[in-house]
Amino acid sequence: MNPEHLRRAIALAAEARAAGNPPFGSLLAGPDGSVLVEERNTTLTDDDISAHPELKVARWAARNLDQATAASTTMYTSCEPCGMCAGALARSGIGQVVFALSGEQLGELRTAGDFPAVPTDGPHLYEEAKIPVEGYYP
Repeated sequence: MNPEHLRRAIALAAEARAAGNPPFGSLLAGPDGSVLVEERNTTLTDDDISAHPELKVARWAARNLDQATAASTTMYTSCEPCGMCAGALARSGIGQVVFALSGEQLGELRTAGDFPAVPTDGPHLYEEAKIPVEGYYP
């Protein structure tokens, strides 16, 4: 764990807040410890609910790094990734995530409630739904 990288992620979160966005920031360090990319939350200024810095770093890694290099990187982020970002990180191949605030700690700092859960209903139509999926995954 590189505390300077984690401090930089926290500084990126402060920059995001100063720009009018939620206070979250992330960076990706390469195998040698050099910073490959930095991102800030831009969900409000970009009018894009998916513009979380962790998701933007995951996208960058998936587009720009081969599998072996991605696996040897570390993302430093100001807060534990949300479910959306955690899913993207798992698919990106990034090797490790180091975060400052946990999701639980963030919840304690929030003055308003969390987003309401969206009701779901399923699974349904298994025989039909499996047709386009069968054989896709090795």
